[in-house]
Amino acid sequence: MEEQKENIHTKDLNVQMSKAKEDEKEKAGTKKSPDGESDPPESPSQPNGDFSHPVYKEIALANGHINRMSKRELQVKLAELKLDTRGVKDVMKKRLKSHYRKQKLMTSAAEGGPTDTYYDYICVVDFEATCEEDNPSDFLHEIIEFPMVLINTHTLQIVDSFQSYVKPELNPKLSDFCVTLTGITQKMVDEADPFPDVLQRVVTWLQERDLGTKHKYAILTDGSWDMSKFLNIQCRVSRIRYPQFAKKWINIRKSYGNFYKLPRSQTKLSTMLEKLGMKYEGRPHCGLDDSRNIARIAVRMLQDGCQLRVNERMHAGQLLSVPSSAPVEGAPPPHNPGSRN
Repeated sequence: MEEQKENIHTKDLNVQMSKAKEDEKEKAGTKKSPDGESDPPESPSQPNGDFSHPVYKEIALANGHINRMSKRELQVKLAELKLDTRGVKDVMKKRLKSHYRKQKLMTSAAEGGPTDTYYDYICVVDFEATCEEDNPSDFLHEIIEFPMVLINTHTLQIVDSFQSYVKPELNPKLSDFCVTLTGITQKMVDEADPFPDVLQRVVTWLQERDLGTKHKYAILTDGSWDMSKFLNIQCRVSRIRYPQFAKKWINIRKSYGNFYKLPRSQTKLSTMLEKLGMKYEGRPHCGLDDSRNIARIAVRMLQDGCQLRVNERMHAGQLLSVPSSAPVEGAPPPHNPGSRN
C-alpha cells in the first residue's frame, strides 16, 4: 500500500506534524559519536550520552581506518569476518563499523562498561486499507488487513506472525483498484470480523507472548502513516480510543536514512531492500508479506549494528517526532481500548 500511503490527503484528519519544533529539540540534545555521526543514542548504562569511556576511542580509530578502505577492501574484510558482502559501499562501511563497534561494546559490557541493546522484541505492522485509484480529499481509509511480524532482537530471527482481515464499515464494498492492488477480495472482508474484534485478538496475541510485561518491545512501521493516519482514522470510525501500546513506534524509514546516511527518496521499501542487496519476497501490497520484508530490513539493520529505537509518537491527535535524547522506553502492556464517549 506504499503508493497509497504516499498520496493520502491529511487536511481533514486532525493529524498535524509538529516536526520542526521537535527537530530543533532533537538537534539541541544530539551529541556527536566517535565516527562523527549524530548517533548512537544513549544506552541504559550511558544515561548522559557520555563518550569519554576509552572504548569509544578504540571505536573511533577503527572507524577512521574503515573510512579509508576501498569497496574491494571492504568486501574482502567483510568476507573474512563472515559478514554479508552485499550492498553499496556506504552500506558495507556501516556494516563493518557496526561489527567492530558491537564487538568492542560486548567486551566493554563484560567488563562493566557501556552496552548496546534496547528491546527484546520488535513488532512490525503494515496495514492494508480501503482505497480508490484517485482518493478524494475526504476519503476515510479503513483497515482491511491487520498483520504483525515479531522479531527477536537477541537471536535476530523472525519468530512469529499474526494476520487477520477486517470488515470495513463505512465503505463495505471494495473498489476494483483496491482488490487489484492488495489482492484482498470482497469475500475475504465480507467474512472477516469488524475492527474492534480484530484488535481484541491482536491484544490477546501480544499478551500471550508476554510483551510489555516479561519482555520489552516496540512497534515498528514503514513510515508514519500506519499509526498516525490509518489506525487513527480507524479508531474514530470504530468509535474506540486509540490503543496506548501503539502511541509510540519506530519509523524504519527515518532509522534507515539516518543510519545509512541516505536521503528520504531512497527509503521506500523496494529501494531499502535494493540498497541492502536484497529482493522482495512474496506479493507486494499483501500486508503480511510487506511486514515480513520490512522485518527482514530491520533484522539486517540490527545485524549491521543499528540501534533501532522509537522515533515517532502520537499525542493529542498529532504526529510528533521523538528526539534521540529522549529516554528509551518500551511499549506498555497491551490492553483493549475503551469506547469513545
